[in-house]
Parts: sequence; structure tokens; C-alpha cells
Amino acid sequence: MTLSELRYVVAVADARHFGRAAAASHVSQPSLSVAVRKFEEELGVTLFERGRGEVNVTPAGEQIIAQARRVLAEVEQLRSVAVQSQDQLSGPLRLGAIYTIGPYLLPELIPALHERAPNMPLVIDENYTGRLRERLKQGELDAILISLPFEEPGVVTLPLYDEPFMAVLPAAHPLKDKEPLRLEDMADATLLMLGAGHCFRDQVLERCPDCQRTVTADGSTPRNLEGSSLETIRHMVASGMGVTILPCTAVGADRYAQRLLAVRRFQDPAPSRRVALAWRASFPRPEAIEALRRAVLSTPLTCVDFIQPGAG
Repeated sequence: MTLSELRYVVAVADARHFGRAAAASHVSQPSLSVAVRKFEEELGVTLFERGRGEVNVTPAGEQIIAQARRVLAEVEQLRSVAVQSQDQLSGPLRLGAIYTIGPYLLPELIPALHERAPNMPLVIDENYTGRLRERLKQGELDAILISLPFEEPGVVTLPLYDEPFMAVLPAAHPLKDKEPLRLEDMADATLLMLGAGHCFRDQVLERCPDCQRTVTADGSTPRNLEGSSLETIRHMVASGMGVTILPCTAVGADRYAQRLLAVRRFQDPAPSRRVALAWRASFPRPEAIEALRRAVLSTPLTCVDFIQPGAG
């Protein structure tokens, strides 16, 4: 039994396909298949049901693969301990970020972090909160940038900044002249939102239940439309398709701002979200986490309120 075999088994479980697993593992499919078969024969257990189009994990396989993930995570921990004994700010840091944070924070964060830790490049994964949570627990990520609330046993969560929500409207939309603008006012217009699975969508609906509507039989009730990303939604608003609610860092100061878009704040207390950094309590590079925190606090995100140590 080798670590390579463990990695191949986990790759097949993730991809549910031997060809895709081989490509992800940078080996030939015959080599991966032989290694997995050898692993199964050594244990005397069938891990996968092999079909023509897809591979399914057997009940016994689920348990063994879960253990394999833990073993690989511990091996990675050994490597991290070795790095820690030398220089905690040397070597890649695997950072995850949710889709509504990564594109807006990372362009400012990366140069700020490079100044503090030039020998610590980032391996970045943008994903949904649920997927980032699992990858963090499994040791596939070292830290993640998420929006609170977020709780997980064995994981430390550190608030970084509060980010207000803002209304983004077509430049000629009637709501642009309404002051102060209330969150509930957005429910009276065609509202563009992210699809299910995005925590930002859930946060908007939590603060504005009226924004969750169904279409009436005659179509007279304004309906919600969905976009695949905040950028796509902003483009749709600029085209006149409807209005939207965005975190302030995603509003953007591009060519749309003056010609086609109107950006308005909401009346106090303005809706907002709290962005946080999370990492495993056992992660052996606390100096890397601190460098990351300081880099975030140094970024020029002027629309947010940074949280200093000991605050909220």
C-alpha cells in the first residue's frame, strides 16, 4: 500500500470516472487502474462499482476512502510541520474563497501579501461555502475566506471586515431618485439575484423576505431573475434588465458607473455581511495566517469597516 495508491483511490472517488481521475492525477489511465485494482486486492475489498459511464463507490469503499483522506491529510500535516521548523512564510498557502469575495478581495490582497511573504505564493480555490468547508476539513485547503455565520468543530474563525450591501440600478430607474432607499423598495422591481447555493443570495433574502416572490398568473408581479455571478448580474442591470443588491466591493468603478448604472446606499441600519478567515486549529503555520490577516487589513477596500483584534 502506497501513498500514490491512496491518492489515486481518492481521485477516482472524487471524479467518479477513471479517465478523469487519471488526468487529474497526471498519470495514464492504465497505470491508475492497475494501482487501484492492486489496492483493492491487498485489502480484499471492492471499492468501486465500475459502470460504462460512471463509477460508484461501494459502502465499504466510502469508509475506506474517508480513512484514506484522513491519512493523506496527516501526511500533508507532516510536510507542513517540516516547513514550520524552517520558515512558516516559505512555501505555498492553499487559500479558498467564496465566489462573491475572491474576485474583489484577491486583486488587492495578493500584492499586499507578497510584500509581507514573498516566498509564500497562494494556491487559490474559488467555490461555494459548503465545498470550501469540506476541503478545509479534509486538509486540502489551509485557510478559507467566507461570510459569517460559519461554525465547524476544530476550525478557528476570525472576523476581518464588515461589508455593506448597496443597490445597483439602471441609470434611468425611478428608484435612483428615492432617498433614503430602503431594502424593501427593491422588492417592487425586477430583482436580479444569484442562484441557489450562493450564501450571498441567502443573506439578501434573510434581510429582505419580500424579495423572494413568485410570478402571478397574469405576470403582473415583478419577478426575480438569476445570474451565474455578480459580474453577470451587474452587466444585466447595466443593460436595463432589472435592479440588484451587491456587496460594496462588487459594485465596481468601471465604464458602466457613470453612463448606465446608478449606485445607492440603503438607509441605516444598512444591510451588510461580515467577512471572516477560517482555518483548522491544528494548522501548524500560525505566522502564515497572521501574515494573511495583516495583508487583508492593509488592502484599500474603502467601502468596508475593518475589524481590529479584539473587536466584534
